[in-house]
Amino acid sequence: MKITLKDGSSKEYSEAKSVYEIAKDISEGLARAACAGEVDGEIVDLRTVLDKDCTLNIITASDEEGLRVIRHTASHVLAQAVKNLFPDAKITIGPAIDDGFYYDFDSQPFSREDLDALEAEMKKIIKQGHEITRFTLPREEAIKFMKEKDEPYKVELIEELPEGEEISFYDQGGFVDLCAGPHLMSTKGVKAFKLTSSSMAYWRGDSNKARLHRIYGTAYNKKEDLKAHLERMEEAKKRDHNKLGREMELFTTVDVIGQGLPLMMPKGTKMIMKLQRWIEDLEDKEWGYVRTKTPLMAKSDLYKISGHWDHYLDGMFVLGDPKKDGEEEVMALRPMTCPFQYYVYKQSQKSYRDLPCRYGETYRMGETSTLFRNEDSGEMHGLTRVRQFTISEGHNVIRPDQCEEELKACFSLNRYVLKVLGLENDVTYRLSKWDPKNTEKYLGDDEYWNSTQEVLRNILIEENVPFVEADGEAAFYGPKIDIQAKNVYGKEDTMVTIQLDCAIAENFDLYYIDQNGDKIRPYIIHRTSLGCYERTLAWLIEHYAGKFPTWLCPEQVRVLPISEKYADYAKKVADELKRNDVDVTVDNRAEKIGYKIREARMDKLPYMLVVGADEEADGTVSVRSRFEGNEGVKPLSDFIDQICKEIRTKEIRVELPEEEKHR
Repeated sequence: MKITLKDGSSKEYSEAKSVYEIAKDISEGLARAACAGEVDGEIVDLRTVLDKDCTLNIITASDEEGLRVIRHTASHVLAQAVKNLFPDAKITIGPAIDDGFYYDFDSQPFSREDLDALEAEMKKIIKQGHEITRFTLPREEAIKFMKEKDEPYKVELIEELPEGEEISFYDQGGFVDLCAGPHLMSTKGVKAFKLTSSSMAYWRGDSNKARLHRIYGTAYNKKEDLKAHLERMEEAKKRDHNKLGREMELFTTVDVIGQGLPLMMPKGTKMIMKLQRWIEDLEDKEWGYVRTKTPLMAKSDLYKISGHWDHYLDGMFVLGDPKKDGEEEVMALRPMTCPFQYYVYKQSQKSYRDLPCRYGETYRMGETSTLFRNEDSGEMHGLTRVRQFTISEGHNVIRPDQCEEELKACFSLNRYVLKVLGLENDVTYRLSKWDPKNTEKYLGDDEYWNSTQEVLRNILIEENVPFVEADGEAAFYGPKIDIQAKNVYGKEDTMVTIQLDCAIAENFDLYYIDQNGDKIRPYIIHRTSLGCYERTLAWLIEHYAGKFPTWLCPEQVRVLPISEKYADYAKKVADELKRNDVDVTVDNRAEKIGYKIREARMDKLPYMLVVGADEEADGTVSVRSRFEGNEGVKPLSDFIDQICKEIRTKEIRVELPEEEKHR
């Protein structure tokens, strides 16, 4: 048997060898560092026996996949610790994830004290250094085995496996868990870990199923790496929009209103209004869009024509009983705007000369849309995933020959918006494709999807941006360019999207008249300029840690009179700023000026204007900024010119380090 290694060299053996034995044959050090093997591109256990020619890469903790094996093993050590301390708990699943691992239990909730006790128990298990062994059972024996252990969730998982499937288990010191692996050779391989939090979860992520309790943790090969990660997490917590946004009084949630239904507070509302006004003016005045305003709900008939009733019903809020649809009127809140805007297009006959939308035309349509999506309760978080949101949605109805031009225009608009917001370096790009193994989810055939995907792929290549491709992430009617960003904890979300749709026009009988007088089906581009305003606000909070560019701040200036004697002048200053569309407040409290300045700093304000006798006499203001500290005394008119220019140009001023600021 010939084993070809990663560096191109090879080893030959006359008998079968495990991955671990081959690693040891290469070097003792490599065997000690090994976590798993990659055989012909597949990650396998070190215990895996090789008996034919293949390629082999030994995976260590320095590899991403090696770290996943460590974390997967740590999750099983956690499950063993839970069973030791809470014997009545039922185990479910415990995968490795991007930054650690979790395990779900049908048990009591876990407090921080419980997590500390579990950490101590895990350390005992690790110190005991149990050898981890793998064995398999036939399906019926596996079911019987887990029933005897009174683990109903494992029984359910096994029962769903097909007949003849190899069902593997791992044993570590008498604790046995159903698992496909791979795992480390011993519990001693888990060298640095931390249980970070616990939360509620549902079995299979279904709110109609059992309520479980999830424990999150992370694991690394070195204590220094773990320490660095925990420090990053502490910094992330400071930027977490769900915490910081509430502290800054930008939004809140109330249980009696419902999960995924945030209340925007006055400050948060003002920020979204600024974003919305900017985007609407940008689209309409510079990119040739026109505004529509369409209903928040429609009869089921509309969604049947669009295909959403068949492909998206579970994600919709339905008013009435879908089972009685046809017998009585059933309505649904809109999950998107496109079907409504198609009927705006259909109100008059269009010719090839009218497409795409130009200034004064109505075929490049934009709408600030409130949408409703029935998100799973376990997925909702702060402002990033909600059940009601507002989006800068639009639809471009175009001739097929204009497809490339219009897609590039949409992409250019997206990149411009990101640049203005200072977010362009936060994003990655994804070509979201259909899943050819699950074609019933989509409209169209292989040819349709291959051709439309190729169009978007070429756009990304021509725009010279790095991108990944992802199967199963397309809309049911067409592929997408998704602009992705990660939150402070590393979770990725789609922020902006461009979708190519060459299918839906048929459903709605959309057409234009060509130069020969024939009816031709147009293409449709579904796109956003900014995406969801709520999610964007969350993104901005985390990116800037609450220290927003001046133009976006709900409070741009605070006037601080040094005593009550100067309240009238402070009001005069504020009134002049208001006349110039600057968001300003006055702090007239009977507090010392030092206290007022410290509070304004804590509130992350761009500017403070301190006024007293000299300022009143000279018509000046003493300027203190978040960016440079004390910027000195300036005529009020000069400061107004400065800040108005900063707001108008949407300048992102850089904040100097504390030691460089003027005191």
